[in-house]
Formats: sequence, C-alpha cells, structure tokens
Amino acid sequence: MESSEPLDGNAAALPEYRQRVRDEWIDYNGHLSEAYYVLVFGFATDEFMAHVGLGEDYRSTSGCSLYTVEAHVRYLREVPAGSELAVTSRVIDSSSKKIRLCHEMSVNGQLRATEEILAIHVDQEQGRATPLPEDVLRHLGRLGESVPEYAGRAIG
Repeated sequence: MESSEPLDGNAAALPEYRQRVRDEWIDYNGHLSEAYYVLVFGFATDEFMAHVGLGEDYRSTSGCSLYTVEAHVRYLREVPAGSELAVTSRVIDSSSKKIRLCHEMSVNGQLRATEEILAIHVDQEQGRATPLPEDVLRHLGRLGESVPEYAGRAIG
C-alpha cells in the first residue's frame, strides 16, 4: 500500500487510499489495464480492513478474514499512465457476518471507476462464515453511509 489519508478530517471516516499508476499497468491502448483497477480496489479494501480492526494482526491471531464473494466494477473513464489515483471507500451495509463496501476511484477529482463488493467474514480454519467481533460491528455502524445510486445494479 502506498499511503492513506483521513477524509474530511472526520475521525470516523475511512482513509483515502492513494496509488500512482505504474508503467507496467498500462495496456496496449495506453491506459490502465482493467485488471489493475481491481488490484487497486483490492489495496483499498486492505486499507479498509486495517482501519476497522480486521488487518494483518487480527488475521494472524484470530484465523479470520474478509473474503470478497461478489464484486461489480464500473469502468467510467480511462486512466492514463502516471496518474495519481485516489480511492475513497464507504460502508453501505453490514450485518453480523457480511459487509457491503463501495470504492470510488478518481484522478484529479474526476471519477474514473467504481467497485461494489460483498465481503463475508470467514473463519479460515473452519472454511465458513463466522460473526464479526462486536467492536468491529460497532465501528462499522458508525461508518455506515448512504447507498450510492450505482450500488446494487445488474449488468445490462
């Protein structure tokens, strides 16, 4: 992960993930290749997990982690080589075992892509869903935001 910064000075806000586009991520059209949008969104998910208490230390001591079980990416505008990406994230729903998260990728304030994911909290040893810790659920409750207009859409 490259860096994170708090959004709008709000202590409850999720960190913004920043990443410069690497030359090897550019495709034959001269733009960010589609796989790397997902890679960057994955890094933003890692940042989110660390922020809410589900980071590396939690995984190594509990044997639990979030698994993405569904994702929907919208590619809205090309991302040129060398761009500085900013990904903002928001929790739009959570329950005892799952989290719905939306990421928005921008370059210079212009929205370039979005990703909506459904993640399940999994006990890796048992290989099945398990309840999130109470302190994480309370934190998620403070982070809940309005659902963006694009969330929940089907491909059409």
